[in-house]
Amino acid sequence: MIRRRDWLCIAALILLLLALVLPAGNDDAGPVYWSGQGVTIVGLVAACAAAGWSAALRPRGLAAGLTLAAAVAAGATAPLLLLAGGFTLGTDAPGLWLAVVGLGCLVWRALDLLAGTAANRFVHNVLVPALFGLWLLYLWEVVVGGFAIPRVLLPGPSQIGHVIVASADVLALDFRQTFLKSVLIGFALGCGSGFLAAILIDRSPFLQRGLLPLGALVGAIPVVGIAPIMVMWFGFDWQSKAAVIVAMTFFPMLVNTLAGLHAAGDMERDLMRSYAAGYWQTLLRLRLPQALPFIFNALKINSTLSLIGAIVAEFFGTPIVGMGFRISTEVGRMNIEMVWATIAVAALAGSLFYGALALAERALTFWHPSYRQ
Repeated sequence: MIRRRDWLCIAALILLLLALVLPAGNDDAGPVYWSGQGVTIVGLVAACAAAGWSAALRPRGLAAGLTLAAAVAAGATAPLLLLAGGFTLGTDAPGLWLAVVGLGCLVWRALDLLAGTAANRFVHNVLVPALFGLWLLYLWEVVVGGFAIPRVLLPGPSQIGHVIVASADVLALDFRQTFLKSVLIGFALGCGSGFLAAILIDRSPFLQRGLLPLGALVGAIPVVGIAPIMVMWFGFDWQSKAAVIVAMTFFPMLVNTLAGLHAAGDMERDLMRSYAAGYWQTLLRLRLPQALPFIFNALKINSTLSLIGAIVAEFFGTPIVGMGFRISTEVGRMNIEMVWATIAVAALAGSLFYGALALAERALTFWHPSYRQ
């Protein structure tokens, strides 16, 4: 009986064989076939062999997944070399697109095999996501080049990477202004003030009727409405962006901390009372540890909100540096590669920030049921 996973390899083999006999492009002399492109056909033949091997023998394990991944890498070079040849592609290249779809089926099967190796955490947590991300970037590059999409609409990853390398000094200054100043300072002040307000509300319940609705009001203010006001109040430098971030991150921290402080059960509270523990002892020894998953949830949410808030706030006034300033000015100059390069740096910084908070959460809440094996 043929299983679903076997169908992936069978489909990949059929698509790759069809791709080898169909036109892969066009030029002035007529259709272009893979057989006339020298080394480009070698990678596709290797991918075909790997697809047939996997469909016939049904291999399992890490070695099989890595073998299929290597075959996909060899086959993926063929479309890239064809794109570099300057041929007419698009709808004139059915062989090219069938090859890409066939390679996609092999990628799916390879990642399925790698994800099934339960004994290796590195493969699960690093290798599989990295390979999937590389495949998405590859598809982006092939689609942009294959359909000759203008750079003002969507540049390819290779163009964006070239701009990042060529403009590393400018992007570093923008990163320092936006992330190291505005984001980190605003994030610390916003999360800290939200945490302290939650403690005050928990300690004095009557404040819940006053501070909690006020926090909800502040959290509901759109960033495009509050950013110009903060620029007028605090000036054009990082202080106004930090103020915007404080307004955006205050309410998520307040609500999550309050929910976490009420997460301790009645039995645990009764036990602390039986020990004659006061409010602060109960808070420090029981309620705050129980609230840590909620607090880290707010921190991770705010890590992305703070970066978005800082970039948007820079649209309304900033020194001649910063990620938001760079995006707004380069869009006006139609320098779209620089815009995407700035977006890539911001996305990478936000992902690393989120990842650092996730690692800290895992280190401090290892006892939580969600981390138990």
